[in-house]
Amino acid sequence: MTSPTLPSTDFQHLVRTELGLPLTDAQFAADFDELPDWDSLLLLKLVVLLERATGRRIAVSRLLEARSLQEIYDEVVTP
Repeated sequence: MTSPTLPSTDFQHLVRTELGLPLTDAQFAADFDELPDWDSLLLLKLVVLLERATGRRIAVSRLLEARSLQEIYDEVVTP
């Protein structure tokens, strides 16, 4: 098993502070349709933040099929 390049608490901090989404822990596993104010622009901003935090490029195409922030996190920390 690969160790995360970004702890989940750091990921949640990015979403809450840098994207300005005050989500509960449970909302990280919720479908994007259930999140207040979620849109594709936030996805692009999140990709930039994750690239900075991990120091590696992230293919947006890999994240387009994700249905939750948890799925994005899982995709990012699993090479």
